[in-house]
Amino acid sequence: MATVKDIYRFIDTLAPFGIQEGFDNAGFLVGRASQTVERILTALDITLRVIEEAQAMGAQLIVAHHPVIFQPLKSVTDEDPTGARVLQLAHTGIAAICAHTNLDAVAEGVNDALARTLGLADLEQLAQAGEDGQGRPYGIGRVGVWKRRNLVYAPDFASFVKEQLNAPCVRYHDAGRAVSRVAVGGGSCGSMLMDAVAAGCDTFVTADVKHDVFLDAAELGINLLDAGHFATEAVVLEPLTQALQQAFPDLAVCQSTAHREVYRAV
Repeated sequence: MATVKDIYRFIDTLAPFGIQEGFDNAGFLVGRASQTVERILTALDITLRVIEEAQAMGAQLIVAHHPVIFQPLKSVTDEDPTGARVLQLAHTGIAAICAHTNLDAVAEGVNDALARTLGLADLEQLAQAGEDGQGRPYGIGRVGVWKRRNLVYAPDFASFVKEQLNAPCVRYHDAGRAVSRVAVGGGSCGSMLMDAVAAGCDTFVTADVKHDVFLDAAELGINLLDAGHFATEAVVLEPLTQALQQAFPDLAVCQSTAHREVYRAV
């Protein structure tokens, strides 16, 4: 029977925790390493609702993207959201492993999943950060070619992105350029706008874009789309779930259905 530690070690081969960004807190965050696991739930975030879902399905482990503990804790009580989640995990005996910026950066991680969901081909790294212990290059962001017979511009491409990602809305700047060479950065990657420009991209798809970044895009003449943090990262859950299921065929691995985008748009 697999243990939490076995599953952690497997994830570490896919997305080595040692390559996470310095600000990050990815890893084995809650639980007992020796605990046996029969069922795993995957989710983008570990919320109270996700913990309840895991408990209802009899899961012993949640594998999530965003760390359930991000900032250092000075106390663990039910009077703040993070404390309440950690207490509920401990109370129910459910462990938590979170693969964050390491899963963003590796091959077949968040950004490959996003690029493929949007139909990009001939993928390249947007910005290579280094190589892992096995000599595999890694870096956040991807660049690919969007091949269409007819020219498509930002408004129609934004509608396509919204549909593909099931996003509540897509904010965009239309630079008046046909969409062809596209950079993607799942989550908050607005700071990589200049990387997209340097890579010769006419379009950049990311999330959490600040006002000044839209202003920069307008002056630089690049299409910029903000499709939302959840929508641009949740695409990794299906391949992550499949990878865990293939590696541990005797376990039941399920993707959360309770966790969805938390906002609506009009």
